[in-house]
Amino acid sequence: MLLVIDDKIPFMRGQAERLGRAVYLPGAEIAPADVREADALIVRTRTKIDKCLLDGSRVRFVATATIGTDHIDTAYLDSRGIGWASAPGCNAGSVAQYVACALAGLWQEGVLTMPPEKCTVGVVGVGHVGKRVCEAVERMGCRVLRYDPPRAQAEGAADVPLTRAGRFATFHMADAAFFDALKKKPVFINAARGEVADTDALVAAIDAEKVGAAVIDTWEHEPRISPELLRRARIATPHIAGYSADGKACGTRMALEAVARALGRDDLRFDDILPPPRKSKRNSPSPVARAAAPLRPAPRQPRPESLPR
Repeated sequence: MLLVIDDKIPFMRGQAERLGRAVYLPGAEIAPADVREADALIVRTRTKIDKCLLDGSRVRFVATATIGTDHIDTAYLDSRGIGWASAPGCNAGSVAQYVACALAGLWQEGVLTMPPEKCTVGVVGVGHVGKRVCEAVERMGCRVLRYDPPRAQAEGAADVPLTRAGRFATFHMADAAFFDALKKKPVFINAARGEVADTDALVAAIDAEKVGAAVIDTWEHEPRISPELLRRARIATPHIAGYSADGKACGTRMALEAVARALGRDDLRFDDILPPPRKSKRNSPSPVARAAAPLRPAPRQPRPESLPR
């Protein structure tokens, strides 16, 4: 059994070998000659999976350790009888934590003034990620409104895909009309797809105080993002809400288990691929603790008259 694997997929080495012989190559450089004798491929978005790569090969299955499948010609794979799988929802927990932490930070900074139990959070798209976001903010005490018409119509919709046509198109779903209809100056969080929001309309809504604060992780036209929106966002991050060790480990696990099932190795499980965190030297704060330090309130200073003489 030969597997050709993108060498940048984390936590893969030592696990894929349980399935067979593994060859690791840079994803963008995987060529037809590399896969001719392979039984399965495990890739990321850097590898274009199509006829040019696979024609004449013995590949029976392709797994991508990513949520998206834009780099895979699934119609070609289906026509050739080659199985394939992605990793939907692998970073759902990470995105949910991002949203919850953003809200916690806004409460701590006084941007949100009412207590969580009096806040209503609307979640657009209730797929793998949206469900976890709902659970996270409900644990904080918030009331949640779920909006997912395609899912309500027929189970199978997943979160907020970027679609430009059809009854439920999501491109610029949050446009000028959307922001004009807002009544309570809500916090606007986008950790889904950048193009879901019309950037110019969002900037105008912030300036007109129709939006109380913006938390932006996904941006239109990445990486050429809007400086105007960047300056106005209360919290601005570079598309990292789902970028976490556990999310990457989950994507790797899902890809490995998909290959195992396809090759008749249902007995194999890959639950413990995430290594334990390393202990900090000399009890020094971890990078996470150091990053969180600015969010902690400063210790109250004694009033001058209470200082010892």
